[in-house]
Amino acid sequence: MLMVLLLGVLIGVVLGLTGAGGGILGVPALVAGLGWSMQQAAPVALVAVACSSAVGAFEGWRRGLVRYRASLLMALAGVPFSSLGLWIAHQASQVWLTGLFAVAMLLAAGRMWRRHDELERPSPGWARINPETGRFDWNLATAGLLGSIGALTGLLTGLLGVGGGFVIVPALRRFTNLSMHGVVATSLLTIALVGSGSVLSALAHGISMPAGITLGFAAATALGALGGRWLSRRWSQAQVQRGFALVLMAVALGMLATVSYTHLTLPTICSV
Repeated sequence: MLMVLLLGVLIGVVLGLTGAGGGILGVPALVAGLGWSMQQAAPVALVAVACSSAVGAFEGWRRGLVRYRASLLMALAGVPFSSLGLWIAHQASQVWLTGLFAVAMLLAAGRMWRRHDELERPSPGWARINPETGRFDWNLATAGLLGSIGALTGLLTGLLGVGGGFVIVPALRRFTNLSMHGVVATSLLTIALVGSGSVLSALAHGISMPAGITLGFAAATALGALGGRWLSRRWSQAQVQRGFALVLMAVALGMLATVSYTHLTLPTICSV
């Protein structure tokens, strides 16, 4: 249990420093620290990510930044696909799933590295916010775009146990004219909703999540996140983001090396 608490605090600090994107380290941390498979670690890590995202979404809601209709649509599209992702994850081999997770981490690292520049880059606004109402101008194209983003997010949430912020944030930034603060707040609410739905789906499918470990990890993550937020006010955000990107790259490359080693050595061992 001590290892679980230490891992939770560590992931929480990263979450507090970087936002919900830091939760992507939860699965590899549990795999490395507890020797679990990715299928075992993903739902437990997702509990912590969903809880921390809900806290961040509440803060954004109070500031009027959350576009809740858009978030609900993405969640409604995402939750069914999270069940599909969960099913695929339990059919896939550990090697294949680890390799896919490493690729997702590299994509997230790339977004983190560029995130500081994204704050200043204007959006073309394919789905537009009405300046008079502050809400999306709803039409078939807007609903289709947001539903597609939600479906992809849900699939990755169920498949890999990640929140999907590395999909939602750049997609909303690229295809809408929503402000960056609005993008992050809306993304956090979507992550909390889709993540919660994925966890409930996992429980409904009989996937075991040890109560003590899950609650301990979530509580430790929340505690660490408070410390991370305190540190974030004292450290340069651009340096934190790029430092985290380097950590993600290092972990992803380590996972890919493990996959390559397993792929190369298992056939040799089996042929002896």
